[in-house]
Amino acid sequence: MLNRLTALAALLALGAHGLAQGAQLPPAVSRAMARVGVPAQRISIYVHDASTNEVVVDLNSDAARSPASTIKVLTTFAALDMLGPAYTWKTRAYAGGPVENGVLHGDLYLVGGGDPYMTDERWWSFVQGLRERGLAKITGDVVIDNTYFAPITASRAAFDAQPFRSYNVLPDALMVNFQSSRFTVNPFGQRSRPQIVVSPLPANLELKNQVRLGTGRCNPADGGLVFDMPDRTDPNTLVVRGVFPVSCGVYSVTRAIMTAPDYAYGTFRTMWTQAGGAIDGAARMAPLPSDARLLFEFDSLPLSEVIRLVNKFSNNVMARHLLLTAGIAEFGPPASAERGRNATLAWLARRGIRTNGFVLENGSGLSRTERVSARGLGEMLDVAWHSPFMPEFAASLPLSATDGTLRNRFNSPGMHGRIRLKTGRIDDVSALAGFVNAASGRTYVVVIMINHPGAHAGSGEAIQAELIRWVFGQ
Repeated sequence: MLNRLTALAALLALGAHGLAQGAQLPPAVSRAMARVGVPAQRISIYVHDASTNEVVVDLNSDAARSPASTIKVLTTFAALDMLGPAYTWKTRAYAGGPVENGVLHGDLYLVGGGDPYMTDERWWSFVQGLRERGLAKITGDVVIDNTYFAPITASRAAFDAQPFRSYNVLPDALMVNFQSSRFTVNPFGQRSRPQIVVSPLPANLELKNQVRLGTGRCNPADGGLVFDMPDRTDPNTLVVRGVFPVSCGVYSVTRAIMTAPDYAYGTFRTMWTQAGGAIDGAARMAPLPSDARLLFEFDSLPLSEVIRLVNKFSNNVMARHLLLTAGIAEFGPPASAERGRNATLAWLARRGIRTNGFVLENGSGLSRTERVSARGLGEMLDVAWHSPFMPEFAASLPLSATDGTLRNRFNSPGMHGRIRLKTGRIDDVSALAGFVNAASGRTYVVVIMINHPGAHAGSGEAIQAELIRWVFGQ
């Protein structure tokens, strides 16, 4: 009760210095804030009419707050505006020696170009395309060149000590399948341990199955499985242990494993062999020599499709690849987070977008330090709405009660399919940013960021629901 009274008192004390003149906070939003005990000073709201630029709600809009994944709207649109919707990344294969009768006498160089969406299916297409060029055997090594991106020294465990979770994968110029494989556990059969099938299976992965069968209820989050890499100097040896309840049945979980070059090489070797090819050598890392000859070039999906995958499903490592690519567009390779940040700041300045208090770390929102104001993000969205690339950008955002991270939200009568918002949530942060096509036919730019203990656990969404409902009714 005390929290509610405190929140209500803060709202009443807010006055003219908290709300822009003429831009009143909707009563339903005020009531929701009081009900869940979130004070006004922990919330930023910016709503304006995209046609008239009239600000209709403005609460603490110049305060710099953690945006969580809503920062992806900036990362994706900046990349779209700088590079264009048809931009593609290139992955290339080069011969380090002569090719005679399908045999490469020397090394095969695989050169990463930063493709953010080289899934296992597309990696298979790359392998098949190389085979279709007539190459059957490699007498030397498979050499990985990922120097298009500068080395990243951070650990996958840095954000939340979960290095095997795919959302923590770090960028790499030759990132394959998000460095992740699916582990399917089958407890049935005449075995002392459950069977574990890995897909895709890197040829260089050594899997040690220490899982024991047990009874009891199944935990759908992890099935009781624990992934570990006991020898930090050997990323190719993976131990899976824990007690797996038989009640889970056949169970699958996806985990990030190995290093990016090791994973790229291992899956390439597996697929190359499956396609009928042969390799005499092993894996090596080195820059492409000047006398190597291009054998095959593989295009990524176009940027317009990539941003859709980033925003609909809030893909962190893909967003980071976009930031790095923006740095290359502005300053050239090798890509680095610093160059990406500077390129984004330069773009914001060219577009006249306010950056007071702006802190950009990696462009994905998986960060404890990123900060942006609701007004700054709103002004960026207004630029996007009036851009020639607005259709491509708007189509990338989750659609209410339809897909992405909004598939189960805003399904009230009339709202279905009329709200395009990027969601954002990390511990103590809940945010939305995007466009609302109101019942009147007007389109509003909406940004709401809540930074408050427990905001990610439901209180943030309760306030957001009332704001979006009110905007939709305008």
